[in-house]
Amino acid sequence: MRALELGLARGGPALLARKLAAGRTVVLAYHNILPDGATAVGERSLHLPRRRFAAQLDALRRTHDIIPLAAVAQPSPSGARPRAAITFDDAYRGTVTAGFAEIVTRGLPATVFVAPAFVGGRAFWWDAFADQDSGVVPETLRDEAVERLAGDDAAVRAWAAETGLRETPVPDHARVAGEAELLAAASLPGVTLASHSWSHPNLARLDSAALHEQLTRPLAWLRQRFAAAVIPWLSYPYGISSPEVEAAAARAGYRAALRVDGDWLSAGSAPAFAVPRLNIPAGMTIDGFVLRTSGVIRR
Repeated sequence: MRALELGLARGGPALLARKLAAGRTVVLAYHNILPDGATAVGERSLHLPRRRFAAQLDALRRTHDIIPLAAVAQPSPSGARPRAAITFDDAYRGTVTAGFAEIVTRGLPATVFVAPAFVGGRAFWWDAFADQDSGVVPETLRDEAVERLAGDDAAVRAWAAETGLRETPVPDHARVAGEAELLAAASLPGVTLASHSWSHPNLARLDSAALHEQLTRPLAWLRQRFAAAVIPWLSYPYGISSPEVEAAAARAGYRAALRVDGDWLSAGSAPAFAVPRLNIPAGMTIDGFVLRTSGVIRR
């Protein structure tokens, strides 16, 4: 498989795919960036080592025009290279420190989606209860947490305690950044902040009042603290939405909202409240990254 990836990524198929994708845009979805020397814990697919991230950025710059997220709906110049926008969910501390250091060094734009209830060093349930051998959240736990418990962190932790699940300590780099760290990030050129709901529930499982609060409260919180760095975009927690959630996001004042999976888009090709992204898991090879960002592999 590695030999096949190498041949496709560094040969004609990737080049041809990029030519066919000229003027189209791919939005990349990252989560945490591990600082040098840090150990991956929790749900490991979300925690990408800094050196691999840097290599991906360098590969992307060679083949794509990297644009701000807010510009993805704008037409691309005729004959241009493929475009890419870089986004991060969850505002992990590793992202706004090690990750943004790599972003700024290269002069690139990026957007981080923040769930303010976790700001200040809190950890997410999926990192606390992931299997420490496999680095994966068991499917039964994920279904229970996201569906029956609506992704509510406190409810998930209470249920886990009742059922005897062991919680693993989460290091600082895999916790959510504090306000001062977000303020420093917001001052960086090209960096914008946006909403990931207030407390990262499954929005599709909420009643209308709770949904309204989850959507309006984070925008107000972000604007009060970070002003001009905030864009009115939403990333759906767990990537889950519904027509009702999309309509509520529009009423709450968002201009667009993002899924966590999907494909390429052309200007005007995707509904504003179901914008697709290409998820970049930590285990992806650099050749796999090139193939996916070139359009040879669509997922």
